[in-house]
Amino acid sequence: MKTITEVQNPLQVFAQIESQVRSYIRNFPVVFAKASGHTLWDNAGRAYIDFFAGAGALNYGHNNPVIKEKLIEYLRQDGVTHSLDMATEAKEALLKKFNEVILAPRGMSYKIMFPGPTGTNSVEAALKLARKTTGRHTVLSFTNGFHGMTIGSLSVTGNRMKREGAGMPLTHALSLPYDNYMGADVDTAAYIERLLEDGGSGLSLPAAMILETVQGEGGINVASSEWLRRIEAICRKHGILLIVDDVQAGCGRTGSFFSFEQAGITPDIVCLSKSIGGYGLPLALTLIRPDLDKWQPGEHNGTFRGNNLAFIAALEALIYWKDDAFRQSIEKKGQMARARLEKIAADYPYLGAEVRGKGLMLGLAVQEDELAEKICACAFERGLIMETSGARSEVIKLLPPLTISDEALNRGLDILEESVKICQRKERGL
Repeated sequence: MKTITEVQNPLQVFAQIESQVRSYIRNFPVVFAKASGHTLWDNAGRAYIDFFAGAGALNYGHNNPVIKEKLIEYLRQDGVTHSLDMATEAKEALLKKFNEVILAPRGMSYKIMFPGPTGTNSVEAALKLARKTTGRHTVLSFTNGFHGMTIGSLSVTGNRMKREGAGMPLTHALSLPYDNYMGADVDTAAYIERLLEDGGSGLSLPAAMILETVQGEGGINVASSEWLRRIEAICRKHGILLIVDDVQAGCGRTGSFFSFEQAGITPDIVCLSKSIGGYGLPLALTLIRPDLDKWQPGEHNGTFRGNNLAFIAALEALIYWKDDAFRQSIEKKGQMARARLEKIAADYPYLGAEVRGKGLMLGLAVQEDELAEKICACAFERGLIMETSGARSEVIKLLPPLTISDEALNRGLDILEESVKICQRKERGL
């Protein structure tokens, strides 16, 4: 039986024992007990539609039943769970299927590296390999980019608050303006090319450029296909490696499996994590152009790079990509959600809103400081989980599971619109 204090303050244990660094718990101040598909339940039995999806780690939903059965079966058979980088049947099956279902049909040739269990591990490996193979030190990144919280990844991340958490200088990286960062009239690709061509720019030849095709944490900023192709051409011209961080935007989040497919570019290195694990289990891959695979055995490693449960889940999740039906369903739901967001923006001009994004990676950027956070808080009170993004938390961010039903997607959007309406009344003092 709960004590009176625990009933009055259900988060007491977390407040007393867990570090102050906790963040999402402050936005979603309940104790969650159960999850399935697009729904979370707190320990009081209240249901919430999830437009957060583990920050993009649950593209296939909570406790996906097909993947769950495969995991249970594997555990019952005493399958290997931890293996470092030893050979296991689970890893072998994943490597073969990933090549067969994802790489080969797209004409892609990459060596697959298991760098460790998280996105920042994948990025660290990419940065390290780029410097090792080129012999150069500087990496060019982009304004509002987010690549992880370890020191190397943080050095190529734009967010000032997160960078200050490093407690030390972040070196050997230079931030450049992303597409449309300086407005539609400024050609940032031309600016970057000029810097590289001019011997007086102060910029030495870098090892690599790293970018997200859709900046998730940075505000759901979408780079145009034309801009991405020009950046790729600049990299090829100057012998710079192109790294695409597809940790959040990949695994179908923007429609196609890789977010860069529609642009028709071929990165030298691709970083994957989050939903590559299929079930929310920690897993990361770094895809490497074969001639760049210059590692010495053990030169980059990690204790938990052999997460076989994640291999099993990732393998089963690839069933969604056996044909084009899943991509089509994502694009259909994305179009439906975008239309609703456009209508909300038009119907509530006080927001000063701009709809951003691609596929089911969408955002509603509002002008007033703290308004996006107020709307998300209001939505949570009504049973919808969403987070904000952007340098000022000015973007209401939608990342529902890709498997969400049309009905649930519309219910969530109804709650969002209701929350916008309620906040409008509060703004007007009604």
